[in-house]
Amino acid sequence: MTMTISSVPMRPRAVGSPPVGISARRGEVARISRIALCTLILGSLGAFEASAETISGALAKAYGFSPDLGQQRAATRAADEGVPKATGSFRPTITGTTSVGVANTIITNPLSGGKLVNGTLQSHENFLTVPRVFSLAATQTLYNGNRAVNGVRSAESTVLQSREQLRLSELNILNAAAAAYMNVLRDTALLQLNESNIQVLQQQLKQTNDRYQVGEVTRTDVAQAQAALSLGQATAFTARSNLQNSLGIYRQLVGEPPNNLSPARAIEALLPKSLDQAITLSQSEHPAIQAALHAVDVAALNVKVQEGALHPTVSVTGSVSESMDAANTPKYNLYQAAAIGTISVPIYDGGVTYANVRQAKEQLGQARLQADLQRETVRSTVVSAWGAYQNTKASIQSFQASVKANEVALAGIREEAKVGQRTTLDVLNAQQTLLNSRTSLVTAQRDQVVNSYALSAAVGQLTAARLGLGVEQYDPTVHFDQVKDKVFGVRTPDGR
Repeated sequence: MTMTISSVPMRPRAVGSPPVGISARRGEVARISRIALCTLILGSLGAFEASAETISGALAKAYGFSPDLGQQRAATRAADEGVPKATGSFRPTITGTTSVGVANTIITNPLSGGKLVNGTLQSHENFLTVPRVFSLAATQTLYNGNRAVNGVRSAESTVLQSREQLRLSELNILNAAAAAYMNVLRDTALLQLNESNIQVLQQQLKQTNDRYQVGEVTRTDVAQAQAALSLGQATAFTARSNLQNSLGIYRQLVGEPPNNLSPARAIEALLPKSLDQAITLSQSEHPAIQAALHAVDVAALNVKVQEGALHPTVSVTGSVSESMDAANTPKYNLYQAAAIGTISVPIYDGGVTYANVRQAKEQLGQARLQADLQRETVRSTVVSAWGAYQNTKASIQSFQASVKANEVALAGIREEAKVGQRTTLDVLNAQQTLLNSRTSLVTAQRDQVVNSYALSAAVGQLTAARLGLGVEQYDPTVHFDQVKDKVFGVRTPDGR
């Protein structure tokens, strides 16, 4: 059964329940009660305003507003930069160096006899030079135990893992926003039900007082009516508090206060047709499982990276340099060019590399166990969500029958109370029982919608695209393509 919860304004107004007194006819009581309940829950009598908010509109706003989703998108973009960083190990590193200084050189040689300067024999010479060195060096790694290759693969797996985490955040945000939307509708309807109940109890207390004045009932009946009214008022206070809490959560998730929320329906058409199908889909599509599997890939590649440190490293370095006033000698210039190959063989580092390899293998084992845990967790969540959704579908019909039966019972007890066959307490108990069944119906109808979204989330299919929210969807591949081959520039693709 498909359910709908009515459009209700955010400033709850009391829905006037018709005064049902001792003289009310049973059929009229039941008819008006059903109309009031349908107005609260199903929206069958209300025309929705053009500005009414739909659940799809609220989810679209949450998709664009959510800071949690925004920070995960930023984390995914940051993970993208790991690929050009890892790819950089394939490229040469080029370094330019320059140095400039001033040198004063004094050469003393007494055996030379010196030279005559201003009539004085000098045995030393001063040389003021400006030595300058300009050099350019390039180093290219030719082999390092495949650490470069495996590092790039690891970075790419990290990117894929981050994308799945982004999809998981999207799933959780949409699920939470749908629940917040339905909570506002539910709590508004419950507040209206309780305010209507207060009106009925106030009328009941007035009629009981009137009967007490003419001696038809005792003071005990009056006290019971007063107690029921006080309890109803306390319940309404709680309902109002619950609504305020739901409004706050809605604002937190959607980004703006709710405005005249429209009816919402379960997304039954998007759900799997059987529990086995739901479990199968979840094992292949749920982002938590996919992220865990990518984490296994990252851990496996990290083992290879660590093992690569045990292999020799082969590199070649080419350099050119020009030195002017070299050796602090005026006009003595030196030009050099060199190409040098280097083989570095690890022999002993205190056991650090071996410990890194063993640690990486243990981390790989942990990642595999974590993936198994995610599979079982998702499976358990799917089974639970499936049971909850099926339960609410079945229970709604029972609650609807309960409401109708309690309406008839209340009308009958009121009629019997006219002739003294029922007490005031019987009437009050019947009124409370009817309120409880109406409350249960509203809650069950809310649960059906929320549980349908929860089941879709448990399977891993609750996305903006699948819901058809009509928003510009974030594509993480765009940023990746913009930066994967970028070798220069400090600005991000968006200009920061």
